[in-house]
Amino acid sequence: MKNSLIEIPIPTADGNYLAHYSEKGLTELSWPTKKTARVISSNPKAPSQILRWHRTTSAALKSILAGRAPKNLPPLDWTGKTEFQQAVWREMLKIPAGKTRSYGEVAERIGKPKAVRAVGGACGANPIPVLVPCHRILAADKKIGGFSGGLDRKRSLLAREDVVF
Repeated sequence: MKNSLIEIPIPTADGNYLAHYSEKGLTELSWPTKKTARVISSNPKAPSQILRWHRTTSAALKSILAGRAPKNLPPLDWTGKTEFQQAVWREMLKIPAGKTRSYGEVAERIGKPKAVRAVGGACGANPIPVLVPCHRILAADKKIGGFSGGLDRKRSLLAREDVVF
């Protein structure tokens, strides 16, 4: 499997997410759409390592959608992404379920206190939403701000984690 991606759906009560894998790990998690709703079978030709990663991805996603912290995450393949983006995403992974941070707090924690807008850009570019919890990032005034999956989805994810904002 040379640099090719394998896509495998993850059925949830919220619809079918689509997990994308490389030979290094999970590269993307797509929101449910009408297209993914029609994808109902997994990829039986996927290498066993990817199938193991997929089981971990599915369990993690379902835990987070239920408002709980996942036990494990699959390897995350951020090949081709900037070091800044990766630093933001690593910091987001440290935010526990039920907690939030502001864009400014994330900027401070990665040692770039003036990069608040760039943190917002990295959140918007997050290829693995939900697992890399960009939904836990709020504006400085604790307002909900933007979200790649839409504000209703962000509110729903935060409500499942009992976050009051």
